[in-house]
Amino acid sequence: MAEESPQAADEDASTRRQRLAAALVATGLADKSAFARVYRMSSAKLYGVCLRICGERQAAEDVLQEVYLIVWRRASSFDPLRSSPITWLATIARNRAIDWRRAHDRPPPAAVGDDAAFDGDRPDPAPAADDAMIVDEEADRLRRCLTLLGERPRRAISTAFLDGLTYSEVAQREGVPLATMKSTVRRALLELRKCMRHDA
Repeated sequence: MAEESPQAADEDASTRRQRLAAALVATGLADKSAFARVYRMSSAKLYGVCLRICGERQAAEDVLQEVYLIVWRRASSFDPLRSSPITWLATIARNRAIDWRRAHDRPPPAAVGDDAAFDGDRPDPAPAADDAMIVDEEADRLRRCLTLLGERPRRAISTAFLDGLTYSEVAQREGVPLATMKSTVRRALLELRKCMRHDA
């Protein structure tokens, strides 16, 4: 059986993005069947995001339900020209999971690789939640651009956006003032954006 070519894989990823974006736009017009498609196409990835941040299976499931209620209410604000659909969805999931953690006074999630943070198996034994989030989002380009950042900015981006820590928690973990951490993340994001545009 012939292996799938990289070009075919890129086309498949592009087609999936377009289908998800179209389903989100239709959901914004109160199309329930489109909303069901959004759920089928994204729930596994968003559950991974919620589980990674909440650290508890039941909490992740509860938060995921809330995420899709938010998606249903806010889908009309999704603009496919401004952001990719999975990034838009994952941002909602991340923010809601962080809200849950704060409301329940839970500590930040354990470092990557600490399986004690989970009260069961990961939802998918293959990629971790951060990999699942970016699998359709030019992962190779993003990784290349991340390697161009210094160690501290790269670590700050990873912990803030992939591990779900707040700026305060990242600053505490790194032992720097909050203002310094915010500035570090802001500069790193600008560098990443510039690199991603240049590398496109």
